[in-house]
Amino acid sequence: MGLREMVESASRRASVRRAQRYVPSLGVADIVGTYSGVRAQAVDRDGSLVDDFRMHRMGRVSALRNAPSPAATSSLAIAEHVVAQVVPSHVGRS
Repeated sequence: MGLREMVESASRRASVRRAQRYVPSLGVADIVGTYSGVRAQAVDRDGSLVDDFRMHRMGRVSALRNAPSPAATSSLAIAEHVVAQVVPSHVGRS
């Protein structure tokens, strides 16, 4: 995945080929060069991207890592799940 993203960053043609899956009429002339952003997403030991958040408990510390989208960082359903994991007696309370 990372290698593909690097190739697409370096080659407009590669970028356009991938984008044409969604917009078949897109051409290289339609693309404007600019700087690429940083993709802050965790990678598993096998090299695959982690699509969801990961939660680990280390004693009294709970670490929530890899929230890959702004929606994930502000989701009340995810917050509820996290609270239920950290404070099990909290489940069902309003």
